[in-house]
Amino acid sequence: MRNTLFLIRLTIFLLLLNGMNGLCAIANSYQPEYSTAGFYELDNTGRKVFSMNPAWRFHKGNVTGAEDIEFDDSHWKLVSLPDGMEILPAEASGCINYQGEVWYRKHFTPEEEWKGKRLFLHFEAIMGKSKVWVNGKLVKEHFGGFLPVISDVTDYLVYGKDNVIAVWADNANDASYPPGKQQDMLDFAYFGGIYRDCWMIAHNDVYLTDPNYENEIASGGLFVSYNNVSDKSANIRLDAHVRNMSSKSFSGKVEYELYDRNGNKVQSNSKSFSLSKGKARTTTVGMNVENPHLWDPDSPYLYQLYVYIKDKNNNIIDGYRRKIGIRSIEFKGKDGFWLNGKPYPYPLIGANRHQDFAVIGNALSNSLHWRDAKKLRDAGLRVIRNAHYPQDPAFMDACDELGLFVIVNTPGWQFWNDAPIFAKRVYNDIRNMVRRDRNHPSVWMWEPILNETWYPEDFAKNVVDILHEEYPYPYCYAGCDVTARGSEYFPIHFTHPLNGAGGAFNTQNMNPEISYFTREWGDNVDDWNSHNSPSRVNRAWGEIPMLIQAQGYAKTDYKYTCYDVLYRNSRQHMGGCLWHSFDHQRGYHPDPFYGGIMDAFRQPKLAYYMFCSQRPAQKNDMLISETGPMVYIANAMTPFSPKDVTVYSNCDEVRLTYCKNGKQYIYKKEKTDMGMPSPVITFENVWDVMYDKKLARERKHNDSYLFAEGLVDGKVVATHKVLPARRPSKIVMWVDNENVETTADGSDLVTVIAAVADDKGNIKRLNNYHIKFEIEGNGELVADEATFTNPRQVQWGTAPVLVRANTNAGEIKVKASVVFEGIHTPLSAELIIKSVASKHKLIADNKELSLLLEGYKKNDGVVSESNTDCKSEIKRLQQELSRLKLKEVEKQQSDFE
Repeated sequence: MRNTLFLIRLTIFLLLLNGMNGLCAIANSYQPEYSTAGFYELDNTGRKVFSMNPAWRFHKGNVTGAEDIEFDDSHWKLVSLPDGMEILPAEASGCINYQGEVWYRKHFTPEEEWKGKRLFLHFEAIMGKSKVWVNGKLVKEHFGGFLPVISDVTDYLVYGKDNVIAVWADNANDASYPPGKQQDMLDFAYFGGIYRDCWMIAHNDVYLTDPNYENEIASGGLFVSYNNVSDKSANIRLDAHVRNMSSKSFSGKVEYELYDRNGNKVQSNSKSFSLSKGKARTTTVGMNVENPHLWDPDSPYLYQLYVYIKDKNNNIIDGYRRKIGIRSIEFKGKDGFWLNGKPYPYPLIGANRHQDFAVIGNALSNSLHWRDAKKLRDAGLRVIRNAHYPQDPAFMDACDELGLFVIVNTPGWQFWNDAPIFAKRVYNDIRNMVRRDRNHPSVWMWEPILNETWYPEDFAKNVVDILHEEYPYPYCYAGCDVTARGSEYFPIHFTHPLNGAGGAFNTQNMNPEISYFTREWGDNVDDWNSHNSPSRVNRAWGEIPMLIQAQGYAKTDYKYTCYDVLYRNSRQHMGGCLWHSFDHQRGYHPDPFYGGIMDAFRQPKLAYYMFCSQRPAQKNDMLISETGPMVYIANAMTPFSPKDVTVYSNCDEVRLTYCKNGKQYIYKKEKTDMGMPSPVITFENVWDVMYDKKLARERKHNDSYLFAEGLVDGKVVATHKVLPARRPSKIVMWVDNENVETTADGSDLVTVIAAVADDKGNIKRLNNYHIKFEIEGNGELVADEATFTNPRQVQWGTAPVLVRANTNAGEIKVKASVVFEGIHTPLSAELIIKSVASKHKLIADNKELSLLLEGYKKNDGVVSESNTDCKSEIKRLQQELSRLKLKEVEKQQSDFE
């Protein structure tokens, strides 16, 4: 009987375990998908996407005649896109980045399968003003650095021989287009180059158009909009703009198929149409979905919408898919924000985001954009303000998928130019950002004005009119500052709430017709020139500055907007976005902005865990993001750590155990507090460095620790343990990739972290080692000695480096060691990253691609010795022998104390 019961229990346990493992497997095996020119490929539609990112020749400065096809660029450097023109120091503020002209040239032979196709060259963005030539002929001139640059290149390619795309770009100050303000007066940096992806889109002569190319009001491409959305049903309006570039008239239909998350067809519809040659038209159909899965931040449900163009014989001529989320968005003045027909249950707390990253400027790979969104969603944020420009399509895709609302901004910051061309280009940017991003369910509101700018009053009315021309359907809203000229045209006003009360700092009365939101909060400077601030903390400064920053963001003891204040308001004030999510570079100040909850490499500060502690303790169906209970001890147990131990947790109760006399400290959350969901927990006078010393002298190192348990409904659901780091003995390494695969496309980037640790892997936060990185295999280090990025000094125990995959799938081996090695210095470490083949064919001249790969090998800092492993083992044995000898030293020191 006992054996039978045992087997039953074991079977149940294994089934439960298998179920949990299945969920974990889904979360861990998930890989993000990145759109191309606003869509995802569908097989057998006649439409294909090719990556033009690899192997561009690059030159910094102006060159006469570089657009000519016969120009000799063989001495130029080879780079792959996205490219930021240069490797920057980790701190690159104060206008140390290059501003001026650059050239890019790409050699390739057109694919045979392109013959008879329409071919569009699609740059997701080129910074500044730019010109594009194909085989010596100018095909595009563009002003502005944040929206697509697209050319129809069908008639410019020559098959069977070398073709050349030449791009001239200039990111120098230019007041004629937005942002307009010179960089040395700007609170961010332009950086430069072709810093986003480049695609070649091949499709048939009858095709779904690109909205940013067609320049059609409220049209071009696919436009998905909604009405009458509820949990019972939803009306979807589908507008498709089709062009016929064939030699004869066309008759056929646009057909739609809607699939749920599991691949089940939910609904379909079609519309017949006819088109004369050279003409285009928009067709409109409706679709009603019963009992829809509605999109919201805590359940970001995405449907797959398949769109086909079919001829009269039902042959597929063109097509692609989009991911769509069904939701309604309404701002109801004093009643605040409503989602899917219901009042949103709590304040929306978010952050602003600049697109730059350490070392590479704005030239982030798609995976870095996705990981940014993932880290912010894991921190419990629900809204991101795209300060101060439209951001990478990969970031928008990630926000759809991970459950982040987005405020989409027009490029601009504290600048207006009275010349008519400036306003014309601002209006053009507004139209194009709406056309690019209108189908994203993550778009919460539009911010079509210029940030913190005294623009003319008629400008405000004009931009609202343009917005509603481009999006003439329900659930389209715009916001601006309450103090800005023309704010009466906007249903949402940006302002600050009073601490724990109604009203706002800069409004006399709350207008019941207006909803309020704080676009930027948390940054608290002495003045706007010196920029000294308790909220601006370099991670390298250690735990006490980081604790002060986190406390200021949580709840201040002075009158200032903070997390707690944003929770103490009526529904009319809907929340706010922290300034800023990440440390970022600035043009007009010598220091980077240090106010991020993560640094420029996305390494977390203590404030990050404070934000994590505000997310709900209940898990939900967001398998991709981290949800549920957490507990984190914000004390490193160094000799300089505070006696008061800070813990961040979203649990009902926290138990902290400290080794001294086995004492246990207990915190239980009071449910009567109306402020932030989880106040910062402080256990007073706990950590005692002298008692740790006593245990160490007694060889009881394992008895010195802090152990936190988070409880929900009386059950332990989260734990965290901290031990003091002892003698630094080794380097440990990990890949900060959020379980995202590295793609061998010449573009993909991943962050590798090296940390100095003791024998048990506890990170030694207080040391000043310099770490040297070396690499071999199918990748390169994005770092060099000249910028102090390799070797780089350890800061708060860690040193990050960026690794770029080349175009060959396989292994990338990265080694980290201290610069000056000795018998007692920490042992080196290495890790292996496995890259996978690109999903899109890479287009480049084979010779250029080979030279690019050779360049990786020459500059990869590869370890030449074949007996590296043997040397490491010898050093480890030397260390063990030395430690035995050290016991004599320790004993003698103890004897003479």
